[in-house]
Amino acid sequence: MSEAATEGRRRSRGAGGGAARRAERTAVKIEAAKYIERNIPTMDILSEEALQIIEHNAETVLEEIGVAFTDNPAALDRWREAGADVLDERVRIPRGLARKLCETIPGAYTQHARNPARNVVVGGNSTVLAPVYGPPFVRDADGGRRYATMEDFRNFVKLGYMSKWLHHSGGTVCEPTDIAVNKRHLDMLYAHMTLSDKPYMGSVTAPERAVDSVEMSGILFGKDFVQENTVMTSLININSPLTFDGIMMGALEVYAQNNQACIVSPFIVGGAMAPVSVAGTLTQVMAEALAGLAYSQLCKPGAPVIMGAFVTSIDMNSGAPTFGTPEATKILWGAGQLARRMGLPFRSGGSLCGSKLPDAQAAYETANTLNAALTGGVNFMLHSCGWLEGGLVSSYEKFVMDADQLGALHSIAEGVDMSEDAQALGAIREVGPGGHFLGCEHTQANFKNAFWRSEMLDYKPFETWADEGARDTQALASDRVAKLLRDYQQPAIDPAVDEALKEFMTKRKKAEPDSFI
Repeated sequence: MSEAATEGRRRSRGAGGGAARRAERTAVKIEAAKYIERNIPTMDILSEEALQIIEHNAETVLEEIGVAFTDNPAALDRWREAGADVLDERVRIPRGLARKLCETIPGAYTQHARNPARNVVVGGNSTVLAPVYGPPFVRDADGGRRYATMEDFRNFVKLGYMSKWLHHSGGTVCEPTDIAVNKRHLDMLYAHMTLSDKPYMGSVTAPERAVDSVEMSGILFGKDFVQENTVMTSLININSPLTFDGIMMGALEVYAQNNQACIVSPFIVGGAMAPVSVAGTLTQVMAEALAGLAYSQLCKPGAPVIMGAFVTSIDMNSGAPTFGTPEATKILWGAGQLARRMGLPFRSGGSLCGSKLPDAQAAYETANTLNAALTGGVNFMLHSCGWLEGGLVSSYEKFVMDADQLGALHSIAEGVDMSEDAQALGAIREVGPGGHFLGCEHTQANFKNAFWRSEMLDYKPFETWADEGARDTQALASDRVAKLLRDYQQPAIDPAVDEALKEFMTKRKKAEPDSFI
C-alpha cells in the first residue's frame, strides 16, 4: 500500500474517532441522581430547655384551646372515641394523647416510582427534592405572566423528568385553568404517570379526587401493590390557625386508609396566621402538626405521614408575605429539631421567594431557603425549583435555574471526603513549593469529578461572553428550557396500562358536567 493511501486511512480513522467523540458529547443523556443521603450534621438551633418549653406549650394549646375540625362529623367521632373532649367542632386533646397516637408513624418509608430505579426513601438522613406546587400563573421570558394551561403543566413535568437533580415529579406543578376544576386532576395525574417515571403526588382538592388518584395508581402499579406499598406522597395543608377543614381531612382519610403518604403541614404567614415571635410560631406549628399527624393514625395506625412546616413572615408595610428571611430560617431549623425528636420525616423549604422575576432578589431568597432546608434536615423538600412571586407563579426560567443549583445541594450533603486519595499528600509532595497542581498526577486522575459544575451558569472570559451576546442568567435559562424540551424523550409505558388509564379518565369525565368553580 502506498504512503498516500496509508496516510489517507490514518486520517479517516482519526476523523471517524473525532466524529464519534463529538457524537458522544452531544448525545441526549437523561440522567437522574439518587435522592440525597446527607453526610453532614443538622443545624440544631434550639437548646434542650427551649425544645421542652415549646413541646409543653404546644400540648397546652391542644388541651386548653383545642383545634377545629370543620364539616367533618366522622373526624369528631374518631376524636371522641380516642378520648378527646369534643364540643361542637372544637376538639380539645388531653396532654400526651396526640403524641401517643403518633408513635405508630413510620420513621421512614419508600415511595415507589413506576421505574424502580427512581424510588425514593423519605425519612432518616434522606432529602427528596420535588418541584413547585400550586401556582395558577406561569411566566417565561417570551410570554410573560399568564394563566397556566395544560400544555404548561405537561412542559413542567417534562422539565422535571429531564432535570438530573430532581428526584420527584411533584403534583400541581401549575394549575391548568383551561380544564374544568372537577376534572383537571385526571389530566394532571395522567401527565405525571406517562410523561415521567419519577414518583408523583396525588390530588387533595376533594376526597373523591383522592379516590381517583388511588384508582389510577392501581391501574399503573396494580391494585394489590398500591395497598401494600406507598406510591404517592400528597400535601395536606392545615388552615392556620388551628383549623382542619373537611375537604383536606377527607383527602387525608382516603390516603391513610389506602397506605398512601401525606404531608401534614401548617400553612402560616407569621404575624397574620401565627404570632410574630419565632417561639410562638413554633408552638403553633407543633400543636397543629401534632393534631393532624395524630388524626392520620386514627384513620389507620401505621399510615406513612410527614410532619410539615411551611412558614413565612409578613411585610408589615404592604401585608405581603416575605421569604428567605432570618425568622423563617430559624423556624425551619426549630421545626426540624422537633420532628427529629419524635422520629418523624420532615417537610419544609424550597426555592421560595417573593420576587416577580427570576432576578437577584429571587436568587438571594431562594438560596437562603434551599441551604436552610438542607442544613435543617428536611426529608421532603417541596417547591425545590420553579417558585416565583410568593407561590403565585411557576417560572420556566427559574425552574431550570433552581434545578441546576440543586446539584450543589447534593455536593454539600456529601460532606468532606477523607479517603487517602482525597488527603492528596502525594500531590503536595509532587508539586512542592512554588509549583502548580494543574499537571500533577492527582489532578489528572481526579479533575473530571473533583468539582461540581453548573450546566447553565456562565464562567467564560468577558470577551467570549460579550461576543456571544452578553446574555444574562435569564437568557441562559431560556435557552436551557428550550434545549430540555427539545431533547425530551418520553419514558416507555405499557400500552395496555396507558389505554386503561385513558379509559378510566374518559369514564370519570363523562360521569359529571364540567365545573369551573
